[in-house]
Amino acid sequence: MTLPEGARERWVRTGGIELCVAELGDPERPTVVLVHGYPDSKEVWSEVASRLVDRHGFHVVLYDVRGHGRSGVPKPLRGGFTLEKLTDDFLAVVEAVSPDRPVHLVGHDWGSVQSWEFVTVERTRGRIASFTSMSGPSLDHFGHWINKRMTRPTPRRVGQLLGQGAKSWYVYLLHTPVLPELAWRGPLGKRWPGILRRIEKVPAGDYPTPSLASDAAHGAWLYRDNVRPRLRRPRADAYAHAPVQLITPSGDRFLSERLYDGLEDWVPRLTRRVLPAGHWIPRTRPDRLASWIDDFVSSVERERQTEAAGEARGDDAGGPVRKAATGRYAERFAGQLVLVTGAGSGIGRATAFAFAEAGARVIAVDRDAESAARTAELSLLVGAPEAWAEAVDVSDEQAMEKLAAKVHAEHGVVDVLVNNAGIGLSGSFFDTTSEDWRRVLDVNLWGVIHGCALFGRRMAERGQGGHIVNIASAAAYQPSKALPAYSTSKAAVLMLSECLRAELADQGIGVTAICPGLVNTNITATATFVGVDAQEERRRQRRSTRAYGLRNYPPEKVANAVLRAVVLDKAMVPVTPEARGSYALSRFLPRALRALARVGPPL
Repeated sequence: MTLPEGARERWVRTGGIELCVAELGDPERPTVVLVHGYPDSKEVWSEVASRLVDRHGFHVVLYDVRGHGRSGVPKPLRGGFTLEKLTDDFLAVVEAVSPDRPVHLVGHDWGSVQSWEFVTVERTRGRIASFTSMSGPSLDHFGHWINKRMTRPTPRRVGQLLGQGAKSWYVYLLHTPVLPELAWRGPLGKRWPGILRRIEKVPAGDYPTPSLASDAAHGAWLYRDNVRPRLRRPRADAYAHAPVQLITPSGDRFLSERLYDGLEDWVPRLTRRVLPAGHWIPRTRPDRLASWIDDFVSSVERERQTEAAGEARGDDAGGPVRKAATGRYAERFAGQLVLVTGAGSGIGRATAFAFAEAGARVIAVDRDAESAARTAELSLLVGAPEAWAEAVDVSDEQAMEKLAAKVHAEHGVVDVLVNNAGIGLSGSFFDTTSEDWRRVLDVNLWGVIHGCALFGRRMAERGQGGHIVNIASAAAYQPSKALPAYSTSKAAVLMLSECLRAELADQGIGVTAICPGLVNTNITATATFVGVDAQEERRRQRRSTRAYGLRNYPPEKVANAVLRAVVLDKAMVPVTPEARGSYALSRFLPRALRALARVGPPL
């Protein structure tokens, strides 16, 4: 690992040792201080730091914690890594890099553990504007969490305690004398890069650093000097004096999500995010972290500026400028980039709004430019921090290529892609012309293929996961004599989704097929009915629209199913009771389903 190009190094003396500090970006911009964990050095933040500078314009500071990287090693080691001395180090760095303004603190693993100390002790008050924590709890909060489960045990609490105890197996080993040092300087240090690549999907070449073995040996004293004393006697006043953003990797092998239960009692202003990833997210998910850090830091900066302006005027003006995300899944989707096709109405518009309410940045795509623009405008009102509209016909491959190039250049790689655009066509097979088939397949199938190929490929190349949602239909598995072309296109989308899910599983990219039944949208009003004259076609459109209206299943429920499916990484989700019923018949009573196919329900 190496520091980003343009990094400026300096040395800061504190407590008899020198710390190696690196800076990037304009010192006049808000300062973000990144604190690394164990057994890392400051270079673990390289990808995040470069994005915070290049894309978001921050002044970024990284430093090697004492005993790590190029920083000095305390002597003796015992007692040289206490939280009090680590706090001294932090204050010395902050005084050197940002003497006149508070900094925005970000910590991972043991960088987060020590940062909880920084943000809860009185002597740092006023020096920290915000704190983003990931994969590292406050030892005080952890101590109270354990005590609560020990003194008032219930089966659930005991299970949580045992679960975290199993995840913390390595902590016990690090307390043993000599053994950790021998292991790191021997076989473990040599095998560590392969271990990270295998279990954490950390890119090749990120480890080892030249000082890995010595860093890990010294860092064992972080645990020995602090864990037992603080867990036995946790502070009763460990309240955060700055806003906190908690980012929790749902696949963390070392820390349970339950460990943060009750954290809001200690943090008056807490923002939670959940990331489907493993422990080493600074290396595996730098885009997502940089985006969330930017969103959180920028909102805090705006509040500070507004409050300062209010104080200067002598009034009570202040508070957040941007509406906070209020959706059910805000912890998961806030700040993510979501692209929805067919977003001008119906299920597409409802899905865009649902992601917007969860705080996602939304790109609304529709062939109707005015409808797309309206969706983007309303997305901002319901909670999206940013929203854009693009007018594109998804069946046009060249237009989709231009859209993908524009999105990637201006906004980055999408985190969630929703291929929703589709058209309806009803009529017998022999009345369906070749042109009818091409039109339906071009939109319903090729539109999905274009989206998956152009946006999914960039997800895979980025190597940070993502999710693709393809809106199919209950018609994908429910045959009908009236819908041969439409059903075929949706069945193809369902199978494409299954195949793509298998291909992308090892890259952390989920693929979901959503299969709604009768949903009250305008698809029937714009559907084509072949084999009849124009007057009869209009009559059938009105009749189908009336039937769907009487059914009155709102597209918002489908949108909620989309978000839930992404969170749970579902492969296929039938939506609406009739869709679930026909899916059950397709599995257990296929002959009954074939009999129903002869009836020919509305589109």
